[in-house]
Amino acid sequence: MSKLNCWEFKNCGREPGGCRVENLGVCSAALESRINSIHDGQNGGRACWAVAGTLCGGKVQGTSAAKLLSCLECDFFKKVRQEEKRNYFPAYKIHKILENTYKK
Repeated sequence: MSKLNCWEFKNCGREPGGCRVENLGVCSAALESRINSIHDGQNGGRACWAVAGTLCGGKVQGTSAAKLLSCLECDFFKKVRQEEKRNYFPAYKIHKILENTYKK
C-alpha cells in the first residue's frame, strides 16, 4: 500500500496541475520542499498540518499554529499518525526544520 499525500487523500485539487489551482493557487504543502520525505511524503504532503496556507474546510488557512487544533481532528492527520506509529515526526520538529533550527 502506497502512502498518500494530503492532496491525494483529500482531492483538494491544489497540487501542481490540479483542478483548483487557477482559483486557489498551488497549495503551500505541495511546494514545501524543506520537509520533503517527512512520513515518506512529497514535499509537505504528509505533514500539511505544520504548513501555513493549506486548504482546510474549503478555505485557505493561515498559520500552522492557528489551524493545528482543527488538524488534530482531520481524517488525513489521523491516518498519517496511524500509518507512521513510532516513526511519526511531531509538529514541533517539523516547525524546527521549517525554521532551520532542527539538529539531527
